[in-house]
Order: sequence, then structure tokens, then C-alpha cells
Amino acid sequence: MSISIGVVGKPNAGKSTLFSALTMADAKIAPFPFTTIEPNRAVAYIRKPCPHTEIGKQCTPRDSSCVQGTRFIPIQITDVAGLVPDAHLGRGLGLQFLDDIRQADALIQVVDASGRTDLEGNPSEGSDPSLEVEFLEKEMTHWIAGILERNWNKVSGRPASALYDLFSSMKIGHAHVEAAVRKLGLAETLNWKQEERLAFADEMRKVKPVLVAANKWDSASGTKRLMERYAGRVVKCASAYELALRKAAKAGAIEYTPGAGEFKIANATEEQRRALSTIDAYMKVNGSTGVQQVLEQVVNGTLGLVAVYPVEDEHKWSDRKGNVLPNVFLLPKGSTALQVAERVHTDLAKNFISAVDARRKLRIGKDYIINDGDIMRIISG
Repeated sequence: MSISIGVVGKPNAGKSTLFSALTMADAKIAPFPFTTIEPNRAVAYIRKPCPHTEIGKQCTPRDSSCVQGTRFIPIQITDVAGLVPDAHLGRGLGLQFLDDIRQADALIQVVDASGRTDLEGNPSEGSDPSLEVEFLEKEMTHWIAGILERNWNKVSGRPASALYDLFSSMKIGHAHVEAAVRKLGLAETLNWKQEERLAFADEMRKVKPVLVAANKWDSASGTKRLMERYAGRVVKCASAYELALRKAAKAGAIEYTPGAGEFKIANATEEQRRALSTIDAYMKVNGSTGVQQVLEQVVNGTLGLVAVYPVEDEHKWSDRKGNVLPNVFLLPKGSTALQVAERVHTDLAKNFISAVDARRKLRIGKDYIINDGDIMRIISG
């Protein structure tokens, strides 16, 4: 599995609840700071329409699952312990837990939209959730700056390219380093002043994109600044409601598909029905609990990933054993047929001749830009 999303934020914002709702993993959940001490890792799924419905043959997926024409594609999720302001100075649990998200492609920051907890996760009233986003950005910048400072003596006086290896473990590429140096007008030789190093760290922080999950939206308060300042980066959600629905569905009390805007009561007690009526009222106003949408927004929107289905038989849309649409890969928008081949196997890319668009039965070259849902056969020498 190659896509990894980190769930971050202050203590008691509902991170572990959102993590559990997405994955149904047994994360610790409690209304006090630092419930999560070790990072929890599990798998969640995004939804894509499965192309098998177009040919009337049931797919036989190996790396995902398909339910009634919807392909559920796995994404690795890491729930990281809560951060507090000035963690880089050693407050709370410090910055050690940010190391757990080194390999994350993007982050979901859970903020408390109810405004009922302060920046350290303690009970409060009238807190501004937009401040949570601000302090996380600051802590991430200082986290990266700390890595730079600890290694500065090793790279000082060398070309800026000496930083490549320093950040490679964080999924920060050569192009990101070069772009930051150009944007800030920094010298190509690493004789930067401390304030220049901090500015560089701040640019590196932006490489790892963050989507804001405005949690506890069922009792949202004081969110105007959050929604205005971070417009386009915020998704409303109620993770406690989503977790309740998934548990009820697992117990057979309701019929519910994650991300749906409704559920059907199957075998619920009167007490359960009362609780479900509150959730139903929320979903009627907001369209869904928003939890599945948070994950899909960060994958489809923030990261801009599209799905492609490699096959070996463009007529049957199958592998050589007859399995229909056995695999699906997520790649960035703008990826080419050659990059699809690289993802399937490096030898396919090395000996790439051409590819076939299985829908149109059309031969395509290595520079063909893939579309979401493409089905492709790679022809290799």
C-alpha cells in the first residue's frame, strides 16, 4: 500500500474517534488529553465507481473490494498523539510524535468545531478552532527546522543539493527543495542565517498538505473565522455519529454504507432508535456525517489522485488468469501511461513499447495522460 494519511491535531479534538470511524480499529477514546500515546495504524477505504458494471461481468479484485458497483480502495491511516502549542520547546509530549507522519502523503487535522476545548485539549468554552490550525503550522515548521538545525554542521558550506537526503525520508523531493530555495531567494551555498533556515523550514512544511476536519459539527460554535480563513481546506464532520452508525451496522441494527446520506433501521432497540433519530436529523441537514468525505477529499482533492486499472487482456478487462479488473492503483493527476507501467512493475516501464486504452481499444503512447477510472494494458518488450 503506497498512500498514507496522518491524522493530527490537539488532544481531545476527536482524532481517535475519527480514526476509529474511518477504520473501525480499536483506538483508545476518552475525553481527556493524550489518550493516544503510541500512533495507531489501520486501513480505511475510499470509494470509486467500479468499471465492471460497464461490461456486465463481476470484478474479482485482489487489492481492494467491490460492493454493488462501488470499489473500496485501501488507504493507510495513522492516528498520531495530540500536539499542544510550543511542543517544539518540549511542552506536552513534544514533537517526537510528528516523526510518525514522516511517510504521510498528506495530513488530516482534526479541530474541535464546538469550541469547547482549549488549545491543550482541556474543557473550555468559546475557543476559536482556527487557532488550532495556526499552531499546528507553527509546530510543523519548528519540527522541520529542528531536523535542519541538528544536521546543519554536516551540510553547512555545501551546495543546497546536500539537503536532498536530509528530507527524502519525509517524501520531500529534490524539486521541492529547489523550488523553496528559488522562491525565498536563498544562496545556492548553505551559509544561510538562522532566520533563513526557519523560512526554508516553513516552505518545506507546506509540501505536506493539510485538510482540516471540522469535527463535532453537530455542536459547532465560533467557526466563522475558520471557514473564512481556510476556505476550501475545511470539511465539516461529526465523527462520533459516524462511529455510532458503523458500529450499529456491524451489529445488524441498521443497514448503512459509509459515506451515504441515509441509513435504514433493521433491528434496533427503542433506545437505539432514539439515538439514531438524532443522527438522522443531522444527516438530513448536512447530507452525511462527513467522515468518509474527509478521507475522500484529502485523497481525491488535496492530493489529486486518480484511479487506474491495469489489465493484461484489453477485451475481457482481465489478467491472464481471467480475473476481471484485479488491481487498481492511485496516481497523481497528470500521470502518464509510462508512470502507470512503473507503478505496476519497473521492468514494464524499462521495456515500455506502448499501452492500450481498454475502453476505446486504442493504442496510446508513454506520454498519454491518464484519466480517473482508466483501464489500461501495458505492452512491454
